Amino acid sequence: MSRMKSEDEYKKTKAFHFFRWLSGEKDPYIGNLEMKPQKEYITEEASIRERMRENQMVMDKVYNTKYNKWQILFRRFYRVMAVAFCIMLASLLLFTVSYLPPTGNASNPDNNEVAERYIEKGVQETGAVNIVTGMILTYRAFDTFGETNVLFIATCCVMIMLMIEDAELKKEEVLGDRRFEPKNDAILQAAAMILVPVIFIFGIYIILNGHLSPGGGFSGGATIGAGMILYTSAFGFKKTQRFFNENIYKVTKVSALCTYGLIGIYYYVTGANGIENHIPLGIPGHIVSAGIIFPINICVGIEVACTMYAFYALFRRGGL
Repeated sequence: MSRMKSEDEYKKTKAFHFFRWLSGEKDPYIGNLEMKPQKEYITEEASIRERMRENQMVMDKVYNTKYNKWQILFRRFYRVMAVAFCIMLASLLLFTVSYLPPTGNASNPDNNEVAERYIEKGVQETGAVNIVTGMILTYRAFDTFGETNVLFIATCCVMIMLMIEDAELKKEEVLGDRRFEPKNDAILQAAAMILVPVIFIFGIYIILNGHLSPGGGFSGGATIGAGMILYTSAFGFKKTQRFFNENIYKVTKVSALCTYGLIGIYYYVTGANGIENHIPLGIPGHIVSAGIIFPINICVGIEVACTMYAFYALFRRGGL
C-alpha cells in the first residue's frame, strides 16, 4: 500500500520537475549552463584596409576610366561633337537672324491688318472693353479652349497617378492629413477666417469683370484656387469637404468644360468667322455684355480654380 508523500518530498521527485517544465514554470537550463553575453564583433583595422585595397584593385581593373582606350576615345569624340554642335547651332541662328526684316519696316509681320482689326473693331465685334480678353475669347477662342482642355487633361493625369482608391486608406489619410503641419494653428485660422472670404469675392470680381478690366477666367480662377488652398491649410480637408468634396469637384469641372465647349461650338457654327452670331453683345461697359465672353470667363475661372485645388490636394495626400 502506497503512502502519501508530503509536499516537500514531492518537490524532490522527477515527476514534479517534469510537469513543472511541461507547464513552462521553470527553464531547466537557467542556473545549469554557463551563459555569457555575446561580445560585439569588431573588425580589425588591418582586415578593413585589406578589403579596401582589394576593392580598389577591382575598380581600377574593371572601371579604369583614366587609361581605358575606349573611354579616352569616347571623351574626345564627345567634346569635339559638343563644340561642333554649338558652333553649328550658333551659325544657324545668326544666319536666320540675318534674314529678319529691319525694325519698323511697314511690311513686317507685326504690321498687318490683324492687329489693326483687333484695335479698331474689337469693341464693336466682341462687345468687350478689354481688348485682350475680347481677342483671346472670341478671335482666338479655339486656342483658349485648347488651353482649358490642357488643364483638364493635366488634372486627370495627376489624379490617375496619385488618387487613393482604397476606402480604408483614404479614411486614414483624411484623418491624418495634417500630421506634417501644425494642427489647429490659431493664428493661421484667424487669418484665414478674415482673408478667405475676401479672396473669394475678389476672385469672383476678377472673373465677372474680365471683359471690362484687366483680369478674366485664368487670373480670377487662380485667385479663388489660392483661397481654397489657404482654407484647407488652416482647417484641414475634413471641413473643406463639407462644401467641396470629390463628387462636387468632378461635376463642377466637367460641367464647366462641357459648357465652354457647347458655347464655342454654337459660336463657330452660327458665324463663318466666329464673329457674326445670334448671341447679343449687350452694351459695352455693362457687367452683362460682350456676348460669349461673360459665360466663358466663368467656365474658365471654375476650371482653373478646380485645377489649382486638385493639384494641391492630390500632391498633399493623394485624394480630394
